[in-house]
Amino acid sequence: LLPTLSQRQDFTDLSNNLSGKLTQVLSNGHQLVSGLELEGVNRNEAGTTSVTDESGDLKASTQRWAMYTQDEWKFNSQWSAHAGLRYENIVTSGTSSDGTRRNTSSVLSPLLHALWKPVPSSRDQIRMSLTRSYKTPTLYNLVALPSLSRETNSPTRTDRVGNPDLRPELATGIDLAAERYFEGGGLVSANLFHRNITDLIRYTITQVSNPSWAPGQTRWVSSPHNVGDAVTQGIELEAKFRLNQVWPEALPVDIRSNMSFFRSRVKDVPGPNNRLDQQPDMTANLGADYRVRSLPVTLGGNINYNPDYCSRQTEFQSAYQGAKKVVDVYGLWRYSAATALRLTVSNLTPSDYITGSTYVGNGVSENARTTTRNWQNVTLRLEMKI
Repeated sequence: LLPTLSQRQDFTDLSNNLSGKLTQVLSNGHQLVSGLELEGVNRNEAGTTSVTDESGDLKASTQRWAMYTQDEWKFNSQWSAHAGLRYENIVTSGTSSDGTRRNTSSVLSPLLHALWKPVPSSRDQIRMSLTRSYKTPTLYNLVALPSLSRETNSPTRTDRVGNPDLRPELATGIDLAAERYFEGGGLVSANLFHRNITDLIRYTITQVSNPSWAPGQTRWVSSPHNVGDAVTQGIELEAKFRLNQVWPEALPVDIRSNMSFFRSRVKDVPGPNNRLDQQPDMTANLGADYRVRSLPVTLGGNINYNPDYCSRQTEFQSAYQGAKKVVDVYGLWRYSAATALRLTVSNLTPSDYITGSTYVGNGVSENARTTTRNWQNVTLRLEMKI
């Protein structure tokens, strides 16, 4: 007989935030903007489980404060820009059966944005940005309690635990975007970007001897670490328009589409496929809506596609993400201005989603594949405005 396992966890989250902004208009088109932000989250977690002797009890908190100042100015009817500085500080602490751990991180980020309008009276514009962004570890990354594998412990069935010594990710980047607006609505846009990332956070697998949650054993453990530097770049394309704007004989179908292409490289991980996590080579989305002229009916649909890809996460471990294609369609019958009936079919052509992980090294070779079944969902909903 299979063993019966039970687990219970209760969470209580309390959050608070406060922000203030001061704006001062100066002469010659200048405007000074300064602000202060405060935010805090406190979590109490209590749980019991028969999988491990850990009680599951945890108290964690994060406190963030930030201050910034920037000068916004307009040179003339075509050019405007703003430049400034932002300082952010985050303190995270957690208390569990292993004691109290505390993590403090801060960053000073410069920023510079410029905007050019080729024709002052038009909405068309070109935007340029130089920024430094700051991605902090989550509470789960920092202080997550040990979570034992439900199956036989191995490189592809690991225990998981947090890492209180994580440093934040810093990304310095440049963006160049162009937007072209149509008469009567619609737009096309393109955005080029490049980012240099330092202290990239990634889950890595190691063997740990005599861990606190499994005394006397050697366990395969997955935990987040700063794995070094990375670089990523890409182009994002978007178009929204009515079909008869570009083809006069066509029906007035509203088209919305976007497509993105990405390239990335984690410098301290050997290739090939040493890309960022969860970043395929491209993504694509196409949607359409058509309002029937002779009836109070609107028909529409959307197609989203992500190709499959492999990611090499460390020298020894790799991950596989299967292709995703999702098709949604809907019909809306509007009885009146306040009442409508909507029929939606989500995931019209369901297909299985495959993921996998591979570990080769230290005298071990292991490959795992997971197939997740997808389903078609049909929803009929009456919408009423009261």
